[in-house]
Amino acid sequence: MRPNLRQRGEGRVGCLFWAVIFAVIALIAVKAVPVKYRSSQLFDFMDEQAKFAQQTTPDRMKKAIMRRARELQIPLDPKKLSVSKAGGRIRIQAEYMVPLEFPGYTYEWNFEEDINEPIFIW
Repeated sequence: MRPNLRQRGEGRVGCLFWAVIFAVIALIAVKAVPVKYRSSQLFDFMDEQAKFAQQTTPDRMKKAIMRRARELQIPLDPKKLSVSKAGGRIRIQAEYMVPLEFPGYTYEWNFEEDINEPIFIW
C-alpha cells in the first residue's frame, strides 16, 4: 500500500489550542499554588495558637498571628483579625484578600478563616 502524499497536516490548530490552554493552566497554577500554600500555613499557625490558648492572652495571640502573616507575606489587616476568649472557648477570625495579577487581569482572592475551639485546661 502506497502512502498518500496528498495528506494535509490540519492537526496544528488543535495542537495550538491545547498548548494555549495548558499555558493558561500553568500560569494560574504558578500564581495560585504559592498563595494557597502560604494561606494554609497561616491557618495551621492560627489553629496551633487556638490549641494552646490557655497559656497566653488574646493580645499576644493576635500579635503572634500578625507577625506570622508578615513572615508569610500575607496582607492581613489587624482590624480584620479578632481573637477572643469566652465561655471556655477561643475564637480566631481573620479576613484578607490576596491579589493575583495576570496579564490584563487582577483576581482578588478572598480568604475568611474562622477557628472556634474549646480551651483545654491541663
